[in-house]
Amino acid sequence: MIVDVKMPGLTGIEFQKALMEAGREEQLVFITGHGNIPMCADAMKAGAVDFLAKPFNRKELLESVEHALTRSAKQRRQALAKNCARALLEKLTPREDEVMQLVATGLLNKQVGGELGMAEKTVKTHRAHMMQKLNITSVAELMVILQKAEVTPPVKTGTKV
Repeated sequence: MIVDVKMPGLTGIEFQKALMEAGREEQLVFITGHGNIPMCADAMKAGAVDFLAKPFNRKELLESVEHALTRSAKQRRQALAKNCARALLEKLTPREDEVMQLVATGLLNKQVGGELGMAEKTVKTHRAHMMQKLNITSVAELMVILQKAEVTPPVKTGTKV
C-alpha cells in the first residue's frame, strides 16, 4: 500500500499502527511532503518498505512498490509453509506429540520411554506413527517442520534413565 503521512482523518503513521494492532502485515510505502527524520525512523522500525519525500520520481516509487511486492510474496510463502507445518503437527495424537517433542530434544527411544513411563517398544510405535503422519524419515526433517511451524521444542533436561 502507498500511504501519505498526511491523510484526511487517519494519518499514515496512525494507519500503520492500526494495521499492526490488528495483526496485519501489509507492506507500506510512505510518501510525504511533511516528514522528518524521527517520523521516518519510526515508520521504518515498524516495518515500512520505504519513506519517500515529495517530490519523488516515478522510478523511485516503482522500485519501492516492487520491493514491497517482493516482501509481500515472501511473507505469504512463509505464512503458507507455517500453516502447512502446523496442520501436519495437528494430526498427531497427544501421546505422539509428547514423543515428538522429546525426540526433537535429541532423546533416544529408551530415554523417551523413561521420561514418559512407557516401554521402548511403545515409544518406537508412537514415533513411527508420528513420522508417518508428518511424512518424514529423520529427526532433521522433524526439526525443519518445527522450524516452519515456529514451534520451539522443549529444552532437554535430565532424563530418568
